Amino acid sequence: MTIKGVKISARPLYLDMQATSPVDPRVLDAMLPYYLARYGNPHSRTHLYGWESDQAVETARSQIADLIGASPKEIVFTSGATESNNISVKGVMKFYKEKKRHVVTTQTEHKCVLDSCRHLQQEGFEVTYLPVGNDGIVDLEKLKGSIRPDTGLVSVMAVNNEIGVIQPMEEIGEVCKELNVPFHTDAAQALGKIPIDVDKWNVSLMSLSGHKIYGPKGVGALYMRRRPRIRVEPQMNGGGQERGIRSGTVPTPLVVGMGAACELAKREMEYDDKRIRALQERLLNGVRAKLDGVVVNGSVERRYAGNLNLSFAYVEGESLLMGLKDVAVSSGSACTSASLEPSYVLRALGVDEDMAHTSIRFGIGRFTTEEEIDRAIELTVQQVEKLREMSPLYEMVKEGIDIKQIQWAQH
Repeated sequence: MTIKGVKISARPLYLDMQATSPVDPRVLDAMLPYYLARYGNPHSRTHLYGWESDQAVETARSQIADLIGASPKEIVFTSGATESNNISVKGVMKFYKEKKRHVVTTQTEHKCVLDSCRHLQQEGFEVTYLPVGNDGIVDLEKLKGSIRPDTGLVSVMAVNNEIGVIQPMEEIGEVCKELNVPFHTDAAQALGKIPIDVDKWNVSLMSLSGHKIYGPKGVGALYMRRRPRIRVEPQMNGGGQERGIRSGTVPTPLVVGMGAACELAKREMEYDDKRIRALQERLLNGVRAKLDGVVVNGSVERRYAGNLNLSFAYVEGESLLMGLKDVAVSSGSACTSASLEPSYVLRALGVDEDMAHTSIRFGIGRFTTEEEIDRAIELTVQQVEKLREMSPLYEMVKEGIDIKQIQWAQH
């Protein structure tokens, strides 16, 4: 078949779990009744249809709260982590705007946090974008030094969507507690994959997404701490649902799906982690056994195993992606992969521009098989070798020439 001008012989194998995940069949089973028979509006107070939907929504609220060690009363349903991030960053700063004029975040955050910060800057707020080390981890001393008396929020993502690096959440939480600044984290990529405890992390706000944990797309949640209470200015006005923080009818089937996905994640996190870790090692060792010049981007020790971001020296990333059309992988975030700019996350790590251009993100998940990993190794190796054969740079390196020292002449 031909789709978007690309000829594809069969469905490619899927290794892009950070972009989205398939819905777990058990999640779909939980959702279906709320599409077909129990279709009531959960805010209808006068009849059974409304009551049963409301009950289902509250059960889902508890399932999500249970996975992160929170109270169900601290969970607000949204349309996804992007909306949760917008409510957190803009909502907090606008609520406390009389006294607080400064936000601290990192250069490697997801676009929706960075863009919300840019929006605040246009309104006269100040933002500090902290650099990260070569391993992608934020420096706690720099973080501490950047907090001012008028800092209203610190926002640091838990697990990075491009490189899978896990930030030292408990330590950041300690710093924020000590200096009495609300701490927000985008935990879309962490939920259900690493243990989360809102009290241990000392977060005031946490953004969550349904479709990264084998739940449906179009639904997310926002954790908002009650003690000490954090207040936000709503970004969506209307009928006052979700305690006035997020107006609009709560989509029962989607919320039920997210709740079921959280319950499954809690039950199977340990098993999934062991399996995914083994598959990641298999993939990395398989590629490294046959290719030289393969670099893992981001910390190897402090990372979520389901995200393997690799750079292949002397290969152009776009041509590698095009050649790998039998494997669904990406060169970074789905939100920004349409641009040919090298990833801003990799640039923040200090990765050279040529290496940043050759990065491929392999995302391994609950349903990935060993056969798929072996096939991905075979196709990746084959493609990299083919592209390197065509590369004059690779020839020069094999002859022992240091390409960084070459002075290229202009014609």
